Amino acid sequence: MSVLADQVRRLDAHLDGIIYATITSPRAHPTNEAAVQLNTVLQTPRVKDLLRIIKSLSAPPGSQAVLSPPELQSLLTQSSLLSDRSTEDLQLSQYESELEWLLASKAAVQTYGIVVEMLLDQIVPLSDHIWYWDHVLSSPLSTTIYMIQISPARLWVWFLEVYEDSKARLRRYTGANAANVESEVTSANTTTTPSMAPHWRRFYAIVQSTILEKSLADVQRRMMSPIALCRAEARRKQAKLKKMREMTASGLGVLIDEGFAFSGIGADDGRSDSELSLPNSQEWKGVVERSVALMDMMLRDILDLDLNTNQMEDKVFAAVAEDSLSLQAEEEDQNRPLVVARRLHALLDSQLPSNMTAARKLVAKNGRPSRLVRYWLPATALLLSSTTILRIFFNKRQEIIHWIQDLGATTRDFWFNWVVEPVRKVIGTIRHDANSEIAIMSRDSLRADRESLERMVVDFAIDKSSTATGASSVSEAQVAEIRAKVREGDVTPILRAYEKDLRSPLMGTVRGDLVRTLLIQVQKTKVDVEVAMSGIDSLLRSQELVFGFVGLTPGIFVSAGVARYLLGVFGGRRGYAERRKAGRCVRVLRNIDRVFSEAAPTQTNVLPYKDHGFLICEVHVLRSLAHKLLPPDIEKDFLEDLDDLANLRGVQYQQRALDRIRWAYAKWLR
Repeated sequence: MSVLADQVRRLDAHLDGIIYATITSPRAHPTNEAAVQLNTVLQTPRVKDLLRIIKSLSAPPGSQAVLSPPELQSLLTQSSLLSDRSTEDLQLSQYESELEWLLASKAAVQTYGIVVEMLLDQIVPLSDHIWYWDHVLSSPLSTTIYMIQISPARLWVWFLEVYEDSKARLRRYTGANAANVESEVTSANTTTTPSMAPHWRRFYAIVQSTILEKSLADVQRRMMSPIALCRAEARRKQAKLKKMREMTASGLGVLIDEGFAFSGIGADDGRSDSELSLPNSQEWKGVVERSVALMDMMLRDILDLDLNTNQMEDKVFAAVAEDSLSLQAEEEDQNRPLVVARRLHALLDSQLPSNMTAARKLVAKNGRPSRLVRYWLPATALLLSSTTILRIFFNKRQEIIHWIQDLGATTRDFWFNWVVEPVRKVIGTIRHDANSEIAIMSRDSLRADRESLERMVVDFAIDKSSTATGASSVSEAQVAEIRAKVREGDVTPILRAYEKDLRSPLMGTVRGDLVRTLLIQVQKTKVDVEVAMSGIDSLLRSQELVFGFVGLTPGIFVSAGVARYLLGVFGGRRGYAERRKAGRCVRVLRNIDRVFSEAAPTQTNVLPYKDHGFLICEVHVLRSLAHKLLPPDIEKDFLEDLDDLANLRGVQYQQRALDRIRWAYAKWLR
């Protein structure tokens, strides 16, 4: 959906309402006989053919509301409105005449859509060309690059000019001195050693004089540096493009504001378009004729860059006022639809293509250079170095293959060792898999060492009961008590014997009691260490899931970063395009704000034609950019606000609509 499509549909529906009100009006058909006559007329082949063509000319649903020029020309040819009528054909019924008017009016609306669409297509790319010249003028480096880019083209043009001038001089010289040349040829043939040296010397002299004259003619240009010449050329072309952009915007504003300006269209007072237009049933026909003349005259003068916008507007309005279609608007003539149809066909057949051709030539002459001119230098450098690059690749092919293989192996090992395996361990931890438990010691190590310590202490107490307990023997109760104390870490019998043996270490060593107590204490130390390790082991097992996720985190982060980068490069074009569109929408809103800031409203508090044309262009671009950015329900409200922004209801009303768009849709247009 576009601004143009909505405008064409609105005009098409308005015409349908006018014709329906005219045909079905009680004043036009006061009796039942008129209804019978209407039914009879509708069954004639001519009326059926007109109705079929009118249906084809109606704006179709969807975004393509405008037919192509060949289709429109074909329908006009099929309508028989382009051929002359005989005397019998002039006797038309009121219904057939109204249908012909409806057909011509719908064709005029379609032509209006084609012309406006052409102007929009011409004015939108001009901003890119103007920006290119801004970039060239932004720095001496950019100007130097531009000078290098266009140097081959300039050299070729200079060579052609020298060639053409030399060719013309040689032709004049040959014609003026034909007799002398003939005598020279005769004398040359009589000599024994014929030579063509005089002819070549004459040719070289002519070329040299031509180059000298070219150099003298360009003496003023030689007073400026090449960079200054390029900057002057860039400014001149940029000025041409800006003038063309202003003229196109002015013409667009004139067509939008003055084209098909039916009385009452767009009013919001509860009445339909047919009710508003019915009292002046002939006025709308004059509006159609004047609109056709307006389109024709606008296409004639819109590319005349010698005029300014005000002069162009005045010239177009004066030509429309004196046009034959405008002069016959007040007359009652059944040939008027034929004149309109022929004018439309001529406009589509010659005026529109010539305007498009002239616009393309103007842009090609003053726009940014072609891709061949802009990129010939890097393309040439790449072409000249291609053999060296291929040779390097060929000589290093084994290393490159090895690098690629290493990269694949590294990627595979990273994936399995740092992503797949940690994930598997985390899953095993969640499921309490025995193989996934974290441990720094075996399960039965502490139990075996503790039982061994108990046996050592009990055996020592039984063997050395007098030293360990102070009694001659150890009872079963005392053995059980000793075992319980050992489990709690109390080895008092061993310490008592150790203290006693320290009084006479030599005797204790000889008897072996001192060494035995030392070894038991070593076992006790081992058990204490294992108890501490068991506590640490229990702590690790309680946080096993945390450690599993900690081990998984680096692999997940690296994989997510690489995946995001690859999606941004290969699969994330949509997101990048949406962000780029949102940025362009912000710039378009900025351009719209500049239009309102720089415009000088008329006495009726509306924008001038040129500024309104710029506004329509920016709204058209904004609407196309925001089509995929907004949700469907939000887009409906957005289109309503855009219509408020484009309609000429007053500058303050439009500025409020612009402010509403800024704050209401800032979420999607950032």
